[in-house]
Amino acid sequence: MTESRILITGVAGFIGNHVAHRLIAEGRWVAGLDNVNTYYDTGLKEARLRRLSGARYTFHRLDLADLPALDALFREGRFTTVIHLAAQAGVRHSITDPHAYAASNLAGFLNVLECCRHHGVGHLIYASSSSVYGAVTAMPFSIHGNVDHPVSLYAATKKANELMAHSYSHLYRLPTTGLRFFTVYGPWGRPDMAMYLFTKAILAGEPIMVFNGGRMRRDFTYVDDVVEAVCRLADRPAAGNPDWDGAAPDPGTSLAPYRLYNVGNSEPVDLMEMIGVLERALGRKALLDLRPMQPGDVPETYADTTDLARDVGFTAGTPLETGIARFVEWYRDYHRA
Repeated sequence: MTESRILITGVAGFIGNHVAHRLIAEGRWVAGLDNVNTYYDTGLKEARLRRLSGARYTFHRLDLADLPALDALFREGRFTTVIHLAAQAGVRHSITDPHAYAASNLAGFLNVLECCRHHGVGHLIYASSSSVYGAVTAMPFSIHGNVDHPVSLYAATKKANELMAHSYSHLYRLPTTGLRFFTVYGPWGRPDMAMYLFTKAILAGEPIMVFNGGRMRRDFTYVDDVVEAVCRLADRPAAGNPDWDGAAPDPGTSLAPYRLYNVGNSEPVDLMEMIGVLERALGRKALLDLRPMQPGDVPETYADTTDLARDVGFTAGTPLETGIARFVEWYRDYHRA
C-alpha cells in the first residue's frame, strides 16, 4: 500500500495547527502551508508554527493566490491527501472587508481544486462552516437540508466552496469531503472568537460584549474532537451515493464522490451558561455589556452528526467544563496571565 503524503493548508491557523500536530505525532508524512497573514496576531501564528517539527514534516510559507508556486509544491510533493483548512475566517470581518473573502475563500480554493485535479490527489478534505445554515431555523441542522439562504458573505463563500468541490467531484472524479465546523474552541484558539475575547476581558476587568441580550445558543465543539473527526475522515475518501436521486436530490451526498459532514458537539449551550462556566474557571465575574444582534449572526446553532457517527464511528464528547478548563490553563500559560 502506498504511504499517504498529506498536505495541510492553514497550519499556522487554529484547527490546521492542531491537525498537523496530531498527524506529525503519529509519524505521518506531512507538508504544511500557510501565508501567515495579518488578520490577527502573527505572533500567535508563529508560536503555533514553532509547535510543529519532525523528520517527516516540512513547512512552506506561501499564499494560495500564488498559483505557480502552489502548482510547483503539488508537483514536488506528490500528495495523496490534501486537508484544506486555510481560509479567511470571521463572519463579522466579512462585512467590513469582503474582498479578502473572495481572494482567499474563492480564488484560493479554486487554485487548490485545480492543483488537486492536475496532480492526482486522491482525496481533498476541506473546511466548510456551520455558517452555511444561515436563515435555516429547523433544528438540529442537517447536511441533508437546504442551505441556500446565507446571512453573511463569509457563509456564502463557504457554501460556494461546497458547490465548487461538487463540480470537481463530478467532472474529474476528485473525491471531496466538506466539513461544517460548529463553534470550535480550545487551546491555541483564535483571538477573534468569543471564548478568547471573553477571557481576555474578564481577566482585565473589562466588560464583555454580549449580543442579542445573551439570548444565543452555540454548539461549542472542543478542538480535539474536531481533530479526531478530520483525521478519521482524511483516510476515508468520499464515495458516490448509489441511491442518490436527481428527482429528489440529497444536498449532503451525490452520485459523484462527494460528501458533507457536520462536525459539532450536538449539544447547544446557552451563551450565558458558557459565560458562567468561564467565570468559574477564571475565578472572576464578568461585566456584561448587553448589545443587540449583530448583522450576519444567527441566534442558535445545533449540529446533527448522525452521518459522521455512522460513517466513521465518532461522536464528539468533550464536556464544556473540561474544554474551557483546558483553554483557560493554556491562556494563562501563554499570556502569563
